[in-house]
Amino acid sequence: MNMQMNPGLWQQQTMKLAMTQELTQAITLLQYSAQELAAFLETKAVENPFIQLETPDLKALYKKERAQSASSSSDDKNWVEHIADSSYTITDYVQAQFQLKKLPDAKKRILDFLLNNMDENGYMTIDSEEAAELVRKSEAEVRSVMNMIKWMEPAGIGARNLQECLLLQAERRLDAPFLAEVILRRHFTEFANKTWKPLAKQLGVELKEIQQAADFIKTLNPKPGASFQDGSSCYVRPDVSVTVAGDFIEVHLLDDELPKVVFEKEYFNEMASYADKEVKRFVKEKEKDYQWLMRSLEQRQQTIQRVGLKIVEKQRRFFFHGPGSLQPLTMKEIADELSIHESTVSRTVRGKYMQTPFGTYELKSFFPSGMTASLETGEVTSSNQAKIRIQTLVSAEDKRKPLSDQAICSALLEEGMAISRRTVAKYREQLNIPSSSKRKRYE
Repeated sequence: MNMQMNPGLWQQQTMKLAMTQELTQAITLLQYSAQELAAFLETKAVENPFIQLETPDLKALYKKERAQSASSSSDDKNWVEHIADSSYTITDYVQAQFQLKKLPDAKKRILDFLLNNMDENGYMTIDSEEAAELVRKSEAEVRSVMNMIKWMEPAGIGARNLQECLLLQAERRLDAPFLAEVILRRHFTEFANKTWKPLAKQLGVELKEIQQAADFIKTLNPKPGASFQDGSSCYVRPDVSVTVAGDFIEVHLLDDELPKVVFEKEYFNEMASYADKEVKRFVKEKEKDYQWLMRSLEQRQQTIQRVGLKIVEKQRRFFFHGPGSLQPLTMKEIADELSIHESTVSRTVRGKYMQTPFGTYELKSFFPSGMTASLETGEVTSSNQAKIRIQTLVSAEDKRKPLSDQAICSALLEEGMAISRRTVAKYREQLNIPSSSKRKRYE
């Protein structure tokens, strides 16, 4: 077989999408949440001298508060002083209690070390042997300070594990059943695994007595230090608002709280009048940057609005009847109907929220996974609906004879939801509902 390889020139026409700077920016802005977009715009305002942001801030609120304080009594302080301080930790709280005790310097050093090894839930994360080695003190001295911590408030702090934490609390409660302390001290594993029948026989008590002890133990706090966690509140800003009036649904895009981008035209004209070529090039580049930004913002706004409207159209029943009426929906369905790419829908719903009559929901939550409900009718129901029904069935069950996963499966089948027992078990675990054996009560 002879092959001739001669040099030559050929033309070939192809089509491809070029990722320009403007397109890249538009894609990036689309997937930003409201908070991320605000931060991005602030960065742009720093980079571009012709961009100014008009941001909604606390000036109006501050003026209003000042006006109120002027007309109120002198006891009223600046409104800022009424904001709670969330920086008070469990360590600070225990330290304050020890200030009333006159500890020797050696014990103070041990105390400081131990408190720094206590987690946010109040549990001690180090044992006495390791602590003694690190602070170069005897294990007896360290254990002495550990025991002092365990008798501080709130009850249960300083424990090494859940069993000890609950026992410390039970020992201080005057209403603690004697059996509860016995169980927590010597039979915690059997109790937690709910092998109650052998345990009742071993202790020589009735099952209902163990049930009463269990009811008391449930009143104890497994995380006594959690209320002192140093955490700031997390807020989300809805991007779309939906209201229902009669048979009508109104959809509004919430962009009033976003920073407004303003072009500094006077400053631009002043800079553009310079004859220097470098200045002119800089000015032209920044003007183009502003135009790109505005087009990207407009495209972002339009896409969120279109996707939001389509979600409302597809999930219409939700807005009248609540979360239990969510229908199976995929991003591909939305993409096909809007003639956009599925990845565009994915970017649009990322980090975006919708304010509804039933609360604020992430846009992603309107795309629940689906499952076949009936082989005869071909109807489909969402996993969210199945979970709600499982939760309802368990809430209404006789706790002395709790429903097994198979019984729940049969009940759902009667309602037209044909899902397997394994799927019921999976959904039950996702809802943090214990198995029937662990839900059973003996009184």
